[in-house]
Amino acid sequence: MVLHAAAGLGAARPHTLRADVTRPATWSGRRDRPASGTLVPVGEVRDLRSRRGAPPPLLDDEVVLTAERSAPRQARHWVMRAVAGAGVGGASNQVIELLAGELVSNAVVHGPAGEPVRVAVRVDGYVVRVAVTDRGGGVPRVRHPEPTAPSGRGMALVETLSTAWGSARLPDGGTTVWFEVDTDA
Repeated sequence: MVLHAAAGLGAARPHTLRADVTRPATWSGRRDRPASGTLVPVGEVRDLRSRRGAPPPLLDDEVVLTAERSAPRQARHWVMRAVAGAGVGGASNQVIELLAGELVSNAVVHGPAGEPVRVAVRVDGYVVRVAVTDRGGGVPRVRHPEPTAPSGRGMALVETLSTAWGSARLPDGGTTVWFEVDTDA
């Protein structure tokens, strides 16, 4: 990031911008004109939260959907907005959205119809973890179907595109399947 001293007053001093501030407190009130002597980022078009030096803020949230055909779409959109709100964008956001939709699709197809499906998202530093819990008793497995097969690629995508993934059987008979994506990789 290149910094200039506004209004030509003196040499630029080192200045640290906090990632959770959308505009420095020293602005003069108008977005297009900083206060005199204020350091202004020049040539930086990325959101400050996307800088490598500042991890995204912590997010720990969940949504409960009904196991029906529209659930994967609802989950993808919710997850995409949630992680974007935590500062995760670009290709990482798209991968997380895709994999969340795959896990919810599996919960709808292999779990009991009409039952709740819980989607939990946690952003901790650069690691995003998504967990999908349903009341089905199945254990996910990675398949490698024929190229012409209409389905069966979801867990292969999860295995390939995530940093880590796994599943756990719950005492009540349900299953949680999770994945993690390191957004700084």
